[in-house]
Amino acid sequence: MDGNFGPQERILWPASVLAGIVMCGALAFPNLINLRDYGLCLPDCLLLLSNLGCPNPVLVYEMTRMVSSRCFKGYSRLSHMQKVEWNNRGFSTFHALVAAAISFYLVVISDLFSEDVNNGIIIDRKSWLSDAMFGASIGYFLIDLAMILWYFPSLGGKEYLLHHGLSMYAIGLALLSGKAHMYILMVLFTEVTTPFVNLRWYLDVSGQKTCNLYLYNGVALFVGWLVARIILFVYLFTHMYFRYDQARSIFTLGFYSLVAVPSAVSVMNVFWFWKILKGVVKTLSRRRKHSENGKTD
Repeated sequence: MDGNFGPQERILWPASVLAGIVMCGALAFPNLINLRDYGLCLPDCLLLLSNLGCPNPVLVYEMTRMVSSRCFKGYSRLSHMQKVEWNNRGFSTFHALVAAAISFYLVVISDLFSEDVNNGIIIDRKSWLSDAMFGASIGYFLIDLAMILWYFPSLGGKEYLLHHGLSMYAIGLALLSGKAHMYILMVLFTEVTTPFVNLRWYLDVSGQKTCNLYLYNGVALFVGWLVARIILFVYLFTHMYFRYDQARSIFTLGFYSLVAVPSAVSVMNVFWFWKILKGVVKTLSRRRKHSENGKTD
């Protein structure tokens, strides 16, 4: 593997990873980490990079807590562990939206991976923005994984460990090698479904499973999952198949990882999609029975 270690990369990617770890670490343990107490002054460029995936974590954490406590009456009655997960999901939602937005911009809106642009083969194309996003995401996944392990299995089971492990491996390999950024960005875009997953959990834990929002969110989650985590992966593999020579041109570990990791993630996506489908059908059936009983009465 030819290292992706130019003058810019040597500063950019380790800075973004460090920023993600420091900033998200402050989120995970806001009472333990206070940069000012340690006299640590981060460079402006480092703070800028961290804002791509992990903006001021204490601010996000506190905003989640304040908004939740004021807008949701049941928040104060949640257990300590439920509050930890509630606030953690608030930050994961923010990261998911930023990651999905940047991935969509780079893959769809910008001409970085356009076939019409004569800028080398697609498998070799990258930008400082994709590097920064990958680094910040690795930092986020590291801290989120640490929280999952610390509170295991309250914040997620073995499937979350596998998901985070595969994600960090694929993103890290793309960051270090500078290869296959387009395909990793496609996989990262699937985080767009995370806000719907988190909203479903919020409504469930706050006792709002019977409200219309729970139903609408379930349908949106079903459609979003189908598009972003099923159809998009079909497109990814099709795109890769018709550019097999490009994919095969990268180093051996990268090629097999490019095939194996998305395949493993797609299997998990299909499994979760089946569970989502059963949940939607169950909710719709319950609503229909409730409506029929109401008419009978």
